[in-house]
Amino acid sequence: MEFSNQFLLVWSAIALVAFFALFFKTAPYGRHENEGWGKTISSRLGWIVMETPSVYIMLIIAYIFYESLNFILIVFLAIWLLHYLNRSLIWPLRAKIKNKKMALIVAVLAFTFNAVNASIQALWIFKFTTYDNNWLYSFPFIAGLIIFFIGMYINIKSDNILFGLRREQDQGYHIPEGFLFNKISNPNYFGEMIEWLGWAIMTWNLAGLIFFIWTVANLLPRAVANHNWYLDKFDNYPEERKILIPDFY
Repeated sequence: MEFSNQFLLVWSAIALVAFFALFFKTAPYGRHENEGWGKTISSRLGWIVMETPSVYIMLIIAYIFYESLNFILIVFLAIWLLHYLNRSLIWPLRAKIKNKKMALIVAVLAFTFNAVNASIQALWIFKFTTYDNNWLYSFPFIAGLIIFFIGMYINIKSDNILFGLRREQDQGYHIPEGFLFNKISNPNYFGEMIEWLGWAIMTWNLAGLIFFIWTVANLLPRAVANHNWYLDKFDNYPEERKILIPDFY
């Protein structure tokens, strides 16, 4: 267990390095796609390949510890899969990215991160942390679950607005309107950060907290890059919109 905790500290230190690095070099996919990153693959394929480890690794480790599974652990598994089945399969199949490319190195790095992260979350839930079914009635679980689903709602509704924007106009980029887009440039990222804050609270262990830290380290720099991209691309972009947190940042 001591080695496991030391690994988490190293993993969180890597998150800190990534956080600062991503302010200087935006990952080249989506609107920030650019040449010079080597071989590319289909964006749709890339998203599926790099996100699905979070599904099958969690299931494999749950199966390994099958005999120790109780109801609360099954609930954790279901909540995790609810997010990642959407992120790894439903979102890529719905997204208007038919002709878009992704640098292979981006998919490989994201695959590696998701494989490591899913392993950490699964091991800390199914092996290193003890939960009995009374945890379902605890304040951390109930509060975390509510926060998680608020974040998921914000994330999915924001994605749906972006999907609808392209259906109604064309395949290019446009200024999104409505819901939290009237307040911030990246409500989908805001929602995802809230989701994993809820996960950290409901699981109440170091691994969940570090995943939340990783989420912020990944998404906050990209939210800044997205906001600046909107300002550069659209002369009429609303100046009152914040980057990530309504009325604050």
